[in-house]
Amino acid sequence: MKKGAKFFIAYAFIGLVFSTSSCSKDNTNTPVWEWEDPKVDATSPDSAIIVQGWTLQTSYGDLPSYIRVYKSPATLQGKSAIAYIALADMNKNADFNVLGNSKGYKTPSDFYNEEKASIVMNGGYFWAGSSLSMLCRDGNVVSPNNQIEYRQSAKVLYYPTRGAFGLMNDGTYKVNWIYTNNGVTYSYPSPANNKSGASPLQMPSSSFPAGATVWKAKTAIGAGPVLIKDGKYINSYAEELFDSDSGIGPESNNPRTAIGITKQNQLIFFVCEGRNMTQGVVGFTLNEVAKILQSLGCTEALNLDGGGSSCMLVNGKGTIKPSDGKERSIVTAVSLK
Repeated sequence: MKKGAKFFIAYAFIGLVFSTSSCSKDNTNTPVWEWEDPKVDATSPDSAIIVQGWTLQTSYGDLPSYIRVYKSPATLQGKSAIAYIALADMNKNADFNVLGNSKGYKTPSDFYNEEKASIVMNGGYFWAGSSLSMLCRDGNVVSPNNQIEYRQSAKVLYYPTRGAFGLMNDGTYKVNWIYTNNGVTYSYPSPANNKSGASPLQMPSSSFPAGATVWKAKTAIGAGPVLIKDGKYINSYAEELFDSDSGIGPESNNPRTAIGITKQNQLIFFVCEGRNMTQGVVGFTLNEVAKILQSLGCTEALNLDGGGSSCMLVNGKGTIKPSDGKERSIVTAVSLK
């Protein structure tokens, strides 16, 4: 071997020893990463979402720059999960709309084909082709929240104050408990304290429950229960009579749909799969949905119709597998453009 070759090998060996020792810690072979881990921009409105493992979806075609769609991590609230959120920056002229009328069935795809909105999601409750939830458009109440809840087992009639989410006249997005009496819709700081099995409370009005004001909304969708109000966990399913007797299954695992707003004025549409349409994915309770939305930064949030109605379309394409095996015909929907 030539002298120069010997020198090169010795030099390389010394360099290897040096580099190994400089990357070791406490005389182990564990390398030390000398650069900081990449960090999400803390000023980004999506930062709290990204760090939790939600991934940006780019396979649904072009979307306006102010609308993003994310898929959940594989686990949420300790359960296998398939969930999607659509986020719209309402500071940048995103357009929130409520679709449908007081009567008439349409599938989410029907709504999409009519509106060509970037995001279409199912809305409030319905029965026999009629809406049971608030639908307010251009400041006009097209349909009120269901005014009565009749419990056949006890033959008792209740008058629940139920939730609505919408764009208010002052430009803010809010969740309110509301009731329409003699053509006037009132808003209340707390729901009427009804409870299934207890004696019914009086019909809500301008004086009951306390603190009533005339509800002033430009665009709104109703359903319930309220999940988050003024940044606080609420989940008022008992007071709104969305208990186990209602069929909503508040403490059962189900596909769910919800809507919320963050402090940064990011409107969130949420939908999750359930009922083992994907093996092992059972869905969530209302409590779990509220916690998920809180973790995403929602300061106001409302549960919408779920179960077989749960559906979100992005540019007309489905996200979750509907638990009916196909899109259910619904009466109302919400959209983002």
